Amino acid sequence: MTAPVLNRRLVLEEAQRMPDGAGGYSLDWQALGEVWAQVTPGTGVERAGEFVTLASVPFRIVLRAAPEGSPRRPRPEQRFRDGTRIFRILAVAEHDMRGHYLTCFTREEVVA
Repeated sequence: MTAPVLNRRLVLEEAQRMPDGAGGYSLDWQALGEVWAQVTPGTGVERAGEFVTLASVPFRIVLRAAPEGSPRRPRPEQRFRDGTRIFRILAVAEHDMRGHYLTCFTREEVVA
């Protein structure tokens, strides 16, 4: 198995609940750090809603591994940002048998 080409710099973000002053909360995304990754797109899908069209594309994002429980290890409730592009993390698994890399199964959604 050849090593992945980690040529994209992504920002790992986590949602923080912030009080909205009316008894509820809003989500504020905080950067946890930057990672170098290989980003591979899957096959996209487009769904028409009542007022908008939602285009959704799955991506596999491979990056260097971090141990289970480490704050550097991505989790499904987090996301990656690449400029204005957002990749929501759905699942995380080991990419190789030695555990040197992780694969994050993500989805980019674009409102058209």
